[in-house]
Amino acid sequence: MKSAVVLLPGLNRDRDMIAALTRISGQPPATVWETDTAIPDVDLIVIPGGFSYGDYLRCGAIAARMPALRAVAEKAAQGVMVIGVCNGFQILVEAGLLPGALMRNTSLKFVCREVKLEVANANTAFTRNYRPGQIIRCPVAHHDGNYFADAETLARLEGNGQVVFRYAEGTNPNGSINDIAGIVNDKGNVLGMMPHPENLIEAAHGGTDGRALFESALGIAA
Repeated sequence: MKSAVVLLPGLNRDRDMIAALTRISGQPPATVWETDTAIPDVDLIVIPGGFSYGDYLRCGAIAARMPALRAVAEKAAQGVMVIGVCNGFQILVEAGLLPGALMRNTSLKFVCREVKLEVANANTAFTRNYRPGQIIRCPVAHHDGNYFADAETLARLEGNGQVVFRYAEGTNPNGSINDIAGIVNDKGNVLGMMPHPENLIEAAHGGTDGRALFESALGIAA
């Protein structure tokens, strides 16, 4: 399975994501720069975390309007799987590929710590190697991770099983509505999540709880 990582000025988790995908898939991902208008033939596209364009205007607002994101949208429409982590999640929301909004943490402070996540839907292309309801560890590092959606959108997300991850055991770090930590689009091929699974994929990280997400997306059996 081939993958690609989108590179944007201000991102700081791109090397972590490239290392994770290389280790798990056995081959380095292609890299896509902000001005690229086409993406190679790949099975998975990942937008990593950081602070693209300094988080000016709104987190992800400038990045969402770059040529590379138009190319991501085209690939997503064709059914290619897309993951946005942290700032990548914010970018996918700003680009209209996922619903809702990501607002300032209720504490109004940057949060960097480990949280617990519940696998709210294990029947997706991104979570099939997890068990339903499984509780996993995952680090977070963000200032604007407070997920919000209007009542109609929230009911649709919940009713369709589009909420994939929830903060569990009282570890919600940002005040997200319904403890939402990650969602998929209605087609199930675009995932956005605030926590960083790429930073918990090998023993040297202190655990491997994030590994199954990438193995699921890359079609690697558990």
